[in-house]
Amino acid sequence: MSDRFAVLPQYLFPKQALTSFAGFVASRERGWVTTEIIRRFVAKYRVNMDEALNSDIASYLTFNDFFTRALKPGARPLAAADLVSPVDGAISQFGAIEKDQIFQAKGHHYSTTALVGGDAALAAHYQDGHFATLYLSPRDYHRIHMPCDGRLTRMIHVPGELFSVNPVTARGVPGLFARNERVVCVFESAHGPFVLVLVGATIVGSMATVWHGVVNPPRGKTVRQWDYPNEPTSAIRLKQGEEMGRFLLGSTVVMLFPNGPLQFNPEWAPGREIRLGEAMATYG
Repeated sequence: MSDRFAVLPQYLFPKQALTSFAGFVASRERGWVTTEIIRRFVAKYRVNMDEALNSDIASYLTFNDFFTRALKPGARPLAAADLVSPVDGAISQFGAIEKDQIFQAKGHHYSTTALVGGDAALAAHYQDGHFATLYLSPRDYHRIHMPCDGRLTRMIHVPGELFSVNPVTARGVPGLFARNERVVCVFESAHGPFVLVLVGATIVGSMATVWHGVVNPPRGKTVRQWDYPNEPTSAIRLKQGEEMGRFLLGSTVVMLFPNGPLQFNPEWAPGREIRLGEAMATYG
């Protein structure tokens, strides 16, 4: 079966309604029912609870509490690299941006302008730059951390579709990551600006950042934007490895970096599993 044929049902079923319902259920305290749902999820996806700060399944009041569980201190040491992986997951794609085109899968590209919500001036910073697309499966740890030290300058919520973001869908839906709902976070770092995009998906009830809290819902039809000035008392600065956000159920992170001497980890390859904190790239 071709990938395009395999994703046809996703065009037909009510993704927004399904996602809203899943978010409602996942946020409710349902006692033994919640515990049983978590227990079955752990067994189905072989979730490693030994590395969770709280490994007691029965103690989680909601499924969201379980899904966004913290890790034990030291579970993800940071590599000595300019950029480290911000998540546990798998590499979807990475490499050079060709002019303004990001490679999604064979036969599919999308533009940096579309990804960031139509802001051509913002996208221009990443002309002929570098990108990395990282997929988080249901079994993965679902908090997102900083790849390097950074100061937040903008956040943009872009409404959109809620297709699945699994590998089959990435191969079958053109422009997937620039079509789905997403939260675009823009940072300044010692090596220049970079963008970290949280991409929503079917069943992803919401996305949250540490400085804002839950960004969605609400799910409107217009782009929303927040600016964060570089004020001495209010600037938002995060250190490498520090948590910056989380998904309530799985999805994808896309990062953009400007043109420059960035070299990705030579061990990286599409499909390879990755861990938070491992070396992603170096400069020079």
